[in-house]
Amino acid sequence: MANVVVVGAQWGDEGKGKIVDWLSERADGVVRFQGGHNAGHTLVINNHVYKLSLLPSGVVRPGKLSIIGNGVVVDPWALVAEIKTLKNQGVEISRSNLRIAENATLILPLHRTLDIMREEAAGTCKIGTTGRGIGPAYEDKVGRRAIRVQDLKNLDKLEAKVRWLLVHHNAIRRGLGKLELDCTDLVCKLKEIAPQILPYIDITWDLLDQLRREDKRILFEGAQGSMLDVDHGTYPFVTSSNTVAAQAAIGSGMGPGVLGNILGISKAYTTRVGSGPFPTELTDETGRLLGERGNEFGVVTGRKRRCGWFDAALVRQMIRVSGITGLVLTKLDVLDNFPNIKVCVGYELNGKRVDRLSAGLSTQEHVVPIYKTLEGWSETTLGTRTWTDLPMQAMRYVRYIEKLIECPVVLLSTSPQRDDTIIVRDPFEI
Repeated sequence: MANVVVVGAQWGDEGKGKIVDWLSERADGVVRFQGGHNAGHTLVINNHVYKLSLLPSGVVRPGKLSIIGNGVVVDPWALVAEIKTLKNQGVEISRSNLRIAENATLILPLHRTLDIMREEAAGTCKIGTTGRGIGPAYEDKVGRRAIRVQDLKNLDKLEAKVRWLLVHHNAIRRGLGKLELDCTDLVCKLKEIAPQILPYIDITWDLLDQLRREDKRILFEGAQGSMLDVDHGTYPFVTSSNTVAAQAAIGSGMGPGVLGNILGISKAYTTRVGSGPFPTELTDETGRLLGERGNEFGVVTGRKRRCGWFDAALVRQMIRVSGITGLVLTKLDVLDNFPNIKVCVGYELNGKRVDRLSAGLSTQEHVVPIYKTLEGWSETTLGTRTWTDLPMQAMRYVRYIEKLIECPVVLLSTSPQRDDTIIVRDPFEI
């Protein structure tokens, strides 16, 4: 049975949550494999709105197993709060449908405060993080001093590990002129939250392997977008983990040979939150209109998203890096009633044509987009569920994008509602 990996093909906020939820109807398990609660997914199901940050999107589907993989950094307090919110909305969450990798890294209060302190100290050089401690937690992970989920099962050894962690963090705090942290206070907080996390802890790589052996379908859910990848994105304005499809194997504990089809998610235009290069950004009335129609505000932070035309050169680059086999185009309806729609087909740099973004920030900031202008459509696409019901110009827009990105468009999303999805090709069979 085919497994599917879902990754963002832009700078995040592409609508991955809805697509994962839609696909999870045909999957047996959904696993998050990177990021933390800095990622936000909004699901609209029968007019009920569910806002997820850390939980896999499949958790709202009855009978589906949701797994938080080892590649995720887990804020236990944020997780408990999110579970409580969903339960209050009528979603059943228990060990029967949620598991957390025992070897996932914990985000602690000290990570959040360090994240904020460093951003404040950076001034005009700040990255634009969400301030949720994601980066500092990953730093402790690779520094081999992190507190992990499994440590909540071994509370007798927890104090020694926290003391070792604070050797590092208190040195940084002294350098920033901040008060040092007390080990006892943090240990008490962890002991208090531990009973609410313990029921979900599992050896998730083994659990996923059991699903594989039983020929069950596994859906791998990525967070953020490929252009925020710490290696392949617009560094340093990136997240602290690998967001490309290959991370699905590492962050879940499964071999790369079982990943299956790779779906990239992209808006029919482009958005970005926070600082960093954005070649097709529109700061005029058109950009404002895209943001207004698309309700472009971050699910987690509420920050206004920057908006621009679709960047085919950028998406094509991420398709190659992630090995994407099919693209999902979301928010097509936002482009309704634009008389003309532009698509970036490449860039100009120092008078020369280039077809990719290089790794250098100075280059990324100075490329000028080369646009192709297409005729728009006046008919509405909102809520359309079949390809033949689309306006002819909308069809031509999709086909032109396919040609530019050298990848088939397999699904189209025409509203936040789960069922407002056009199947162009079966994503499990591409």
